[in-house]
Amino acid sequence: MSALKAGDKAPAINTTDHDGNPLSLSSLKGRKVVLYFYPKDDTPGCTAEACSLRDNYRQLLDQGYSVIGVSPDNQKLHQKFAEKHELPFPLIADVDKKVIKDYGVWGLKKFMGREYEGVIRTTFIINESGIIDEVISKVDTKNHAFQVLNS
Repeated sequence: MSALKAGDKAPAINTTDHDGNPLSLSSLKGRKVVLYFYPKDDTPGCTAEACSLRDNYRQLLDQGYSVIGVSPDNQKLHQKFAEKHELPFPLIADVDKKVIKDYGVWGLKKFMGREYEGVIRTTFIINESGIIDEVISKVDTKNHAFQVLNS
């Protein structure tokens, strides 16, 4: 898996969101996209990150951004998560990890001395032409929207 960086073309995404609606990166051409990858619905860090984006969603829209969240959780878990936290943006249930691997955010992690494979929390800022403008690898979950808005 190669690490994507600023200046790279964003890999294509053709899937459905948590409500079963078709979702493709190409359909968002002409808009900036915040594509954020997170490990698991309804965990403290992932909830803080999603709620930061939710609470500042109007500002993100005003600056021309669309927001998409991606995790390996299934559609039903995403629906519950989005409903519980009133998330106004789509979530992609990437259970086969295709998008996660295309973006190079699946890898070895450490937690409490244990090593395991999982989603490496990362956000890609994609410009109107489908090119990655920035990769945020040190995500501040509680203030993530401000990281994006100040990028």
